[in-house]
Amino acid sequence: MRVLLIEDDDMVGEAMQLALQGVQFAVDWIRDGRRALEAAFASYDLVLLDLGLPGCDGITVMQTMQRQAPLVPVLIVSARDGLDDRIRGLDLGADDYILKPFDMPELLARMRCVQRRYRKQQPHSIGTDAITLNLDTLYLRVGATEASLSPREAALMQALLERPGAIRSREFLEAAVYHSDDVSSNALEFLIHSIRRKFGQGAIRNVRGMGWAVAK
Repeated sequence: MRVLLIEDDDMVGEAMQLALQGVQFAVDWIRDGRRALEAAFASYDLVLLDLGLPGCDGITVMQTMQRQAPLVPVLIVSARDGLDDRIRGLDLGADDYILKPFDMPELLARMRCVQRRYRKQQPHSIGTDAITLNLDTLYLRVGATEASLSPREAALMQALLERPGAIRSREFLEAAVYHSDDVSSNALEFLIHSIRRKFGQGAIRNVRGMGWAVAK
């Protein structure tokens, strides 16, 4: 599971990151609300969101997420124990709300529960009539051609197919595929070349100086 942890408390964040990595989750940790607004939310399987963030609060981050990636599940992890805070967070789109301090086994159980509900609702494929990615088998169909993708090729195509026709920048796609700042300069081009080799140049369109897109 790919998890985005948005938490400004170093002690709490480090403990959560280590615990999540201990159960084989890939974790990106952001400590600031303004930086969180720049995250590629759609590239994650679940977001753990604190509300009391510097820069801007978690409610603003939650509202931004609902505009940019409404299908990504969110679990609010907060010390705000007021009923109004909990109701507001859930009404804005959070899938669950857990109060600090908490026991890590409970957090993990709630994450599993959210994911189970999400998987039941999640479509098994994404795309258009012309190009479709099966999210279960990682098979991509472009016109009459169908072939399997590697996990990274599938992550790239999923990021493009979430908004067919929209131009995705290098930074957006690298975040969606690699979840790391340490990406070789030609890694993205290699993936695109690999997909085009299977499906033809028209599978992914390059918009010079801006990024890449797939046809609507």
